[in-house]
Amino acid sequence: MTATGHAIIGTVIAAKIGNPALAIPIALASHIAADMIPHWDPATNGKKKGDKRLFADSAVDVILSFLVAYFLAFYFFPEVNIAYLFFIVICSQALDWTTMPYYFFDINLPPFTWAYKFQKLFDNKLDKPWGIISQAVVVLFILYIATIF
Repeated sequence: MTATGHAIIGTVIAAKIGNPALAIPIALASHIAADMIPHWDPATNGKKKGDKRLFADSAVDVILSFLVAYFLAFYFFPEVNIAYLFFIVICSQALDWTTMPYYFFDINLPPFTWAYKFQKLFDNKLDKPWGIISQAVVVLFILYIATIF
């Protein structure tokens, strides 16, 4: 899932669960659950794109993820503490953050290689357009549920 998709889910978790002892493990688990759904992200077909393009696409996705999280907090969940929200968003993206040193910079150290290998167990890629559509349906459904409850 894109960093933006994970950020939307993390935003909802932060808005609905004020206890970090619950929100942090739920945010971490949400990453696994979301990546099990067939999805597109910047790393889909990453080898064909080349390292510079993949890095640029990923950077744009991360920046967009924080902008979308802020927008959602401002317009839909203004009661949530913004520092807490961004902490939970980062928790929801944590597996991707942990794999970055291995994936982008070829840092072959255990925490990064373990995270990469673990994530490969459940990461279910699906090319465009269906991978984007499935992801959009999931995050829009989660947002809808969050706004009515």
